[in-house]
Amino acid sequence: MSAEILQPDPQGLARAADLLAAGALVAFPTETVYGLGADATDDRAVARIFEAKGRPRFNPLIVHVADLDAARALADLPEPAERLAAAFWPGALTLVVPLKPGAGLSPLVTAGLSTVALRVPDHPVARGLLAAFGGPVAAPSANPSGSVSPTRAAHVIDGLGDRIAAVVDGGPCPVGVESTILGFDPAPVLLRPGGLPTEAIEACLGTPLARRAEAAPVSAPGQLASHYAPGATVIPGAAVPPEGALWLGFGPGCAGAALNLSPTGDLVEAAANLFHALRDLDARAAPGQPIAVAQIPDHGLGRAINDRLRRAAAPRD
Repeated sequence: MSAEILQPDPQGLARAADLLAAGALVAFPTETVYGLGADATDDRAVARIFEAKGRPRFNPLIVHVADLDAARALADLPEPAERLAAAFWPGALTLVVPLKPGAGLSPLVTAGLSTVALRVPDHPVARGLLAAFGGPVAAPSANPSGSVSPTRAAHVIDGLGDRIAAVVDGGPCPVGVESTILGFDPAPVLLRPGGLPTEAIEACLGTPLARRAEAAPVSAPGQLASHYAPGATVIPGAAVPPEGALWLGFGPGCAGAALNLSPTGDLVEAAANLFHALRDLDARAAPGQPIAVAQIPDHGLGRAINDRLRRAAAPRD
């Protein structure tokens, strides 16, 4: 049975909240990508996320909460995390912080770790749903595990339409790449670049961020080597596309590109367009035809874009 399409109005949000309370899966928009939501305190509901996505059980989930007080009820936030939450929540920042004993979250959410990934989203539909539901919502991206993340309701239906109860259609996601994830060990460490540029975080903290080693154990979402991948092979950093490849351009110097993430070279526009463009070209690609992506500057949101492209291009198991 196909998922219900709900409108982002009070009636649609009430219906979505009722479904979550009943243990069902509901996809909803955030400013970054569409999330696949379940009651974060319900073991069976959270298990349905892993089943629907085909997600490895050792891969933890982000828990979405309504505000900083709700986050404090679940976890102990070290001083740098408190400072960052005050500066950037609601927003595209996820903080991996020590889980409080007796917080009530399903252990599947944390993949058995002593920490939990928390975020306060900055999207009116996500915030409306959290208010209507009244509790924490576990929500990874609403797509089959490892594939291109969804930035429109139609993307969710294409990938998971027969595996979930409903999707709230809030239109395209304005940021278009997942949240930036920070851990604290004990100093702040960048676990995944994302929709909040690291430069803004470092300016807030007054110090450079440490970086996670690629070989480190999985401690947060989005750290698998192969991730965010379309069916076609992805070739990042192509100043000139290989013969026969579909070329995804960036900036004004990409005449002949099949699509351009931002003809003016705007990284914000490019991030918002990335996953939709990869899906579009994947649908156009002939068998064996690769997608070559133009060089993206490695600063600001370009770091998040390049991270996603590297993982999309990584060897697949």
